Amino acid sequence: MSETSMLGPTMLADRAVLRVSGAEARAFLQGLVTQDVLGLTPQAPRWGGLLTPQGKALFDFILWADPDDPQAVLIDCEAARAEALAQRLRLYRLRRPVEITLTEFKVHWARTGAHGVADPRLLGLGRRWLGGPGVPGSGWHGHRLSLGVTEGVAELGDGETLWLECNARELNGVSFAKGCYVGQENTARMHHRAKVNRRLIVAPLAEAGERTRARYPELGLMVERRAVDALGDALVPDWLAAALAEPAPA
Repeated sequence: MSETSMLGPTMLADRAVLRVSGAEARAFLQGLVTQDVLGLTPQAPRWGGLLTPQGKALFDFILWADPDDPQAVLIDCEAARAEALAQRLRLYRLRRPVEITLTEFKVHWARTGAHGVADPRLLGLGRRWLGGPGVPGSGWHGHRLSLGVTEGVAELGDGETLWLECNARELNGVSFAKGCYVGQENTARMHHRAKVNRRLIVAPLAEAGERTRARYPELGLMVERRAVDALGDALVPDWLAAALAEPAPA
């Protein structure tokens, strides 16, 4: 069975879920991540990132409200990077009454159906939910890349790519209405000047070169950071084409 044909409900085995809890959990995250955490609800998760002070992506994740604790937040992140993310958050915690733990929740996905909620980045990505163990599958990655959506350290890099170059504005990964967070100054400046000269894109593997971030031979695709005036044969879905067509400010 091909990668892209397995679009039914499946557990994403490469994801893990952290829990940030305590009386100041939401306020703590609000001052760190790109998303508005205070307005998070169980039926509306949000994609966000933890950045360097220069506004470059270190971690990306999906934030979920914990239905059992109005102050707690569940962080749907890469399993291989979960401990590194937890350690990074603990560096910022200082003496705040906040706990950061790894949960037993698993992340599940389906292309269509009634389970879960819509992926906060793009409706076409399908449905997502947290639960117990399930049957792992491989259809998610091919589906995501076919829509031009990148994620994770292999594609976004570790402090190498500006958050808006990761298409964060177009994929609902940043709030420009909230207060300060790590990397906010440069991110806001780029947004208001509409100055995003490079983008992470998905392109045919045949175009791979020294700048290629991630290669997927089984899909014939790769991920690369390119100048917007040199996209070549990159996949340019409607959501990205609309952003690239926006006129630059006078």
